[in-house]
Amino acid sequence: MVSIATDRLTKVFDDGTVAVDEVSIEVSSGEFVALLGPTGCGKSTILRLVAGLEDPTSGHVLLDGRVVDDTSVRDRRVAMVFQDYALYPHLTVAQNIGFPVRLAPAAVAAGPDRVTEVAEQLGITDLLHRMPSHLSGGQRQRVAMARAIVRKPDAFLLDEPLSNLDAGLRAELRTEVAALARRLAVTTLYVTHDQVEAMTMADRVAVLRRGVLQQIGPPSEVYGDPATVFVAAFLGTPRTNLFQGAIYADAGRVLVDLGSQVIEFPAGDPRGRRLVERHTERVTVALRADALTPVPDSTPGPVLRGTVRFVENLGHEALVRLDTGSVPTSLAESRLEHPEAGQHLSELLAEELPPGHPVRHTLARMLPSARHPAPPATARTEYGFYPVYDPELSDEPPLSSDLVVRVPALAMPRIGEPMALAVDLDRLLLFDRSGDRIRQ
Repeated sequence: MVSIATDRLTKVFDDGTVAVDEVSIEVSSGEFVALLGPTGCGKSTILRLVAGLEDPTSGHVLLDGRVVDDTSVRDRRVAMVFQDYALYPHLTVAQNIGFPVRLAPAAVAAGPDRVTEVAEQLGITDLLHRMPSHLSGGQRQRVAMARAIVRKPDAFLLDEPLSNLDAGLRAELRTEVAALARRLAVTTLYVTHDQVEAMTMADRVAVLRRGVLQQIGPPSEVYGDPATVFVAAFLGTPRTNLFQGAIYADAGRVLVDLGSQVIEFPAGDPRGRRLVERHTERVTVALRADALTPVPDSTPGPVLRGTVRFVENLGHEALVRLDTGSVPTSLAESRLEHPEAGQHLSELLAEELPPGHPVRHTLARMLPSARHPAPPATARTEYGFYPVYDPELSDEPPLSSDLVVRVPALAMPRIGEPMALAVDLDRLLLFDRSGDRIRQ
């Protein structure tokens, strides 16, 4: 077993693409770490840099604290499993598994015994005489894993090994792969774009976006305490509800204005007191489905109300989509995409939304102006606070976005019914305009 570390690892390809941008990660000996992110975020490139299949532009790869930038692939003693299995089609299963052993010095005599031992571990002994073309996807993946562990590597590098399998088999194999890595106590880097795989298999999850490490930590921490709006948006099933909002704090009241409704903090609540200094600041509001609970309409406290627009029956539960009149966060604001640097969002909207577009009115109530002074103190909103709005946006009816919540299958509402949802303030996530978490 070895520890794996990357020190400000950077990879820029010849066309100028920055695939990995100063990523520093430490993986302890025997630890299972998942690299999670969307396609093109640099996960596989990091794996190839660690394996020695790519040369870094800058930064270093360290194994057990020793820089291995100039060390050959074979001497790094790591085993890589690819997404497409990479089995030799003209060799039997036994020959595929034993191929690395035959290449190792003084290992010929031990080869057959080692192949049988590994095949028994993975339950593929009855497949040893078959050809790869006669195997199912799950069987091929087990053979690829067997070939990786047959020479007793110091580390596993797994590049989306289950992505070509159907959902049922993928769920079965992810349990086997995680159990095998822990049973062998082998340091493991596992690349995936599937958050379920990352959350259920790994000791820690590293979330990447456009080659930049966003956050790394235990699955419960990365999910429950996201550092950036991108992490909050990427993790969560169904996808996290992201809305535009503004903070208002005046005369002892602290609330988050969602455009057509507000989430108000109880008087004296310490979570609200820490937001006072952000009065009139525009924020991104993230609400996961597990932060919302259906309640009677008369329930006191922070409650959002809406009309059922669509119901997805999943058998054991249902996902209900509500029209709450809230304004969605754009891809730019959720940091799934970037607005151009230095350009105010209201300027972007002025370019992209034609005059009279229905979303402009609601945005006008929440967007602080980058070019206009605040209205005089006599101007007030319907909630009694002094506004800092963009006066260029027109006075049209707002366009709403769906809010998704889970409900038990036995309590499914009907389309068109009103519904009230209590908001768990401990799970209310707020992010500033740079996409960083506002700690309450």
